Amino acid sequence: MNIDFIKDQFPDLAKDQKLIEEIAQVATIKSYNKGEVIIDYGDYIKYVPMVISGLLKIIREGENDNEILLYFLGSGESCAASFSCCMIKKRSEIKAVCEEKSKILMIPISYADQWMGKYSNWRDFVINMYDARLLSLIDTIDRVSFAKLDEKLLYYLDEMVSHKSDQVLNISHHEIALDLNASRESISRLLKKLEAAGKISLSRNEITIIDL
Repeated sequence: MNIDFIKDQFPDLAKDQKLIEEIAQVATIKSYNKGEVIIDYGDYIKYVPMVISGLLKIIREGENDNEILLYFLGSGESCAASFSCCMIKKRSEIKAVCEEKSKILMIPISYADQWMGKYSNWRDFVINMYDARLLSLIDTIDRVSFAKLDEKLLYYLDEMVSHKSDQVLNISHHEIALDLNASRESISRLLKKLEAAGKISLSRNEITIIDL
């Protein structure tokens, strides 16, 4: 694997040449299509996934088989929940699903564990990853507990587009409704209001963000 490619994708790790060289030796790159599940409930996780390109959503199963969106992962990011499962060798309590075609750098857990004590850059990367995901989870708790559906929808759209390189989201009203645990009719009504306000533009299975 090309070392410069890894440096470009994960600049926070680029300061340690030996770490980058090890990543290049042991990691593999896998491609996934929209809708594919990378990690499922109950899996024993053998690799730490790091997003090269694309967009993942991390969800958790709640009561009555409802699923709750925890956070999105974009280019240069990794999943704290999957990392913790790797470290303590427990089954996954989350599901990671591709929101669009994605490329993922897969780090074997044995190396991810070793590097915590071997490379300060890797340790800092993991700690910063946990910090970012913790803040995301706090926002999720606030939204689930207190926010109205229109506020949840705005946050959802803003989070998605912030992880992409363009303003176009290829997603259906039904998919959004599932992620927000709402009815498709409610989501469609709110999206039409946003379109009427000039904040988005709607077409079939596509939303263009104009001004949120």
